Amino acid sequence: MTTSVAGVSAAELRRRVREIEALQAKTRELAAKNVLTTRKAAAKAAEAKEEADVAAREAAAAALRLFGNDTELVSELLDVPAEELEREAKPVTAARAKEVIESLRARAGRPRSRRSQPARLAETQESGPVTTPSSSAVGPDASRADAA
Repeated sequence: MTTSVAGVSAAELRRRVREIEALQAKTRELAAKNVLTTRKAAAKAAEAKEEADVAAREAAAAALRLFGNDTELVSELLDVPAEELEREAKPVTAARAKEVIESLRARAGRPRSRRSQPARLAETQESGPVTTPSSSAVGPDASRADAA
């Protein structure tokens, strides 16, 4: 092994040393970039987690509000301990819970106010009897076919 080293010129040794130093510098640079990238990803993940936690608290508050603050019922429906639901919903203001409910109603395509719901109920009740006579008209026709 000493014979192979003895055969290497001083210029070749300097070139190899520069290559090793360049490789070490590149490795340090990549390590620093890796740290920065990982820290940035961790910060984004922490922010996403916080947003998800806030959304979960708001959803719990909205659900409780929609079910008349019946914690036991919501707890059973969601299979979540009642204490946990109460703890999650507590920091959410009533105004924010209402906003969440309104956004849910908007997504569901339901009207926002209760005044328009009775109008729809009246329309469905009026259309209900109209469909009933047509179904009873089918009944006698079917019995005539049986008689023939």
